[in-house]
Amino acid sequence: MSTTTISLSMTSTSCQCPHCGYDLENHSAIALDAQNQIDDLQAQVRLLNQKATAAVDKWADYEDEIQALRAQAQQQTQAQAQPSSPKSEQRSDSPSRFSGYLPVQNRLSSFLSSRKSTPNLVQAQAQQQPPPSPSATELVAALTREQALRQAAEGKLDQASGELEELSAQLFQQANEMVATERKARAKLEERVEMLEQRD
Repeated sequence: MSTTTISLSMTSTSCQCPHCGYDLENHSAIALDAQNQIDDLQAQVRLLNQKATAAVDKWADYEDEIQALRAQAQQQTQAQAQPSSPKSEQRSDSPSRFSGYLPVQNRLSSFLSSRKSTPNLVQAQAQQQPPPSPSATELVAALTREQALRQAAEGKLDQASGELEELSAQLFQQANEMVATERKARAKLEERVEMLEQRD
């Protein structure tokens, strides 16, 4: 009766078949590599989510500032649209209303006095008129600033969206490559195991 000595040689990365001496890849090393790639992809996903959240927050801040500028511009427009009614015009009209009830002499004297007081009235009205307010200039500046802020916000949003789409495409490509590599390695390993079982 003869005895056969079977030796098994193990290394950190491969194992040797005792029957044919064929080296097999260590499946645990492949799984560990795949897990590391998955962790990297998950970290990239978290980074993308943070960038997207920051972009949304910036866009909300820009929208709030634009709304505030619009409200300020609307208030200035309404303030300019309100008509002014000087009291001097009402006072100048009051003598003419009752002129029909005065005698002829009083009419003549009131007519002459009104002619004399007309230049003074015009001068008084010119002095009472306030200087032009800079609200129109401020309104134009506010609108210009609003347009600049909107353009800047749209540019940053487009840039963030482009970066997000690019990173997402890279992420999906790497995930597909990782899955394909894992499937090939697993199929190759199963094929070798099946071949060894058939030899046994």
